[in-house]
Formats: sequence, C-alpha cells, structure tokens
Amino acid sequence: MKSTSQRVVLQSCDSYDRFVLAERIDLSMKHIDPFGSLHGKTVLLKPNLISGSGPRLACTHGGLVAGAALWFLEQGAKVLVGDSPAFGSAAKVCQKQGISAALQGLDVRLVDFVSPVRMKLAGGCSVTVAREALACDVFVGLPKIKAHNQMFVTMAVKNMFGIIKGANKAMLHMVHGDGDDLFAGIILDLLSLFPCQLHLADGIEVMHLSGPLDGGSLTLNCLAASRCPVALDTALLDLLQLNRTKSPLWRLAAARGMDGSDSNNLCYPLLSPEDFYDSGFIPPGTLDSIRFNPLHFLRGLLKRALLRVSG
Repeated sequence: MKSTSQRVVLQSCDSYDRFVLAERIDLSMKHIDPFGSLHGKTVLLKPNLISGSGPRLACTHGGLVAGAALWFLEQGAKVLVGDSPAFGSAAKVCQKQGISAALQGLDVRLVDFVSPVRMKLAGGCSVTVAREALACDVFVGLPKIKAHNQMFVTMAVKNMFGIIKGANKAMLHMVHGDGDDLFAGIILDLLSLFPCQLHLADGIEVMHLSGPLDGGSLTLNCLAASRCPVALDTALLDLLQLNRTKSPLWRLAAARGMDGSDSNNLCYPLLSPEDFYDSGFIPPGTLDSIRFNPLHFLRGLLKRALLRVSG
C-alpha cells in the first residue's frame, strides 16, 4: 500500500487558557488540509474522560476542550462534547474534572454515549459503538498523552476506543485480549467509521512512568494536531524518543502499511519532533496483559452497576 504525505502540526504551548489555545488551534488549522465551510456542521469533541474519581492528569484538560469548542463555535459549527468513560457518565466526569467549568459560557452540549449500535468492522469483528459518536459531520479527537500499562502509550488512535460503550470495552478486553494484534486491530478498524477527522493532542502536561490513571506528571508544553491519528501517534512517538515497535497500535498500523505510520511521509510545517527532544518522558518498563482477569472483569461490571443505581 502506497502511503501519502500527512501533515502534523507541532507547537510549543505552556497555557491551558481557552483563548490562548483557540489561537493555537487557529494557527494549526492554517497548516492542515482544510475542511471547507464548518457553518452549521455538527462537530463532536471527543476528549479522554477515563474517570471522574481519578486524578485530573488522567483526562484531557478542560482548557483544551474549551479552546477547541471556542474555535469551532467561531466557525459557525454546532459543538458537542462526548465520551464513554470507563466508569460513570461523561457529564459527571466533566463536572468532577473541571471540564464543565472550563466550558462555562460556551454554547456547547454535553452528550453521553448511551445509544448502542452494532457495527461490523473491516477486520470482521462486530462491536457495539455509541450512536451519538457517529452522529456528527466532523469528529475531533482530543487525546491526553499518557503512558499506558497495556498499550505502552495512549494518544490519538487509542482515544478512539472511547466510542465503544461502557461495559463493552471490558468485554473486548476479555474476548480479544489474548493477542496484541487482535485488540489493536479492533481499535485501528474504528478509524474508518469517521470520514472527516481532526485530532488535537493535549501534550502540555502529560502522564508518564505508568498509566492511564496512576502515572507521574511531566511538563512537555506541546500541542499537536493532524487530520490523521496514525500520523499524529507516529510523530509523538518520535517526539518522546520512544521505540515505536513497543506500541502494539503503531506496530500493527505499520504492518498494515497505514497512512501516517511511516515517519518519512510526515510533513511538519511548524516545529519538528526534535524540537521537543530530551523531555524526560519515561514509558512503562513492562506491559501488562491486555486481557482482563475474570475477577477484574466482574469487579468492573459490579462497579458500573452500582454507579447506574446511585445515579
């Protein structure tokens, strides 16, 4: 498969102020293949909202969500913010993690991913995704750069896993977690469900050492953008000076010859990965099994049931 050149816009940014970030996003968009008019289009912002009870560092910062919302509103778009957290609702996670406060005053609607729809992916696996995630003209991923004890690091591609509804995530871990390629393939196949995408990675303050909930804080001061999530991940793996082959997602993307997986085909109109070298980012030393053990799986189901009962 012949790869095409993909643009990745890297900027230095040390602020989570929504107005500053809206300006940086505007600069990014000047260097990315245009969408055309966004007036009247429905834009879904999909941050990483893993948990309301975890540390704020585990989720996409509210400032980036608000900055992206502000920019798209200025283009005349209708803006939604949604995700399917591992535990609890998107609305509750946004409230607890300060995202709702950051969005105050903006005409943005929070949506919970609650309506199941069964989809057969290109690889043959059928998954239950949220209908709300599919009901948009433009999908905007807002991943948090984090170490991940199962997937090495979690960035733009892994953030797509959030369109799968709640407990179905754990079920996929159980059923398809015996091999890295099976699980990674499902996540990569999700990308084709969204023909119009943009990904803006929160790399201002990142999580390293461990993750996705219990790592340490590292200041990276990076805002990264691309229309191609694989390209964004490839660039960020280089930026963090990590061995790309340790990432199951990148490894399979490269084996498939997916656009964005070859660093030689990436174009950097502003800063390059070398401008962020020596950040000190430390990934997990060893990776855990992707497959949840049965006790972990049952405990997660019980926790989700209790959260539903308690409201």
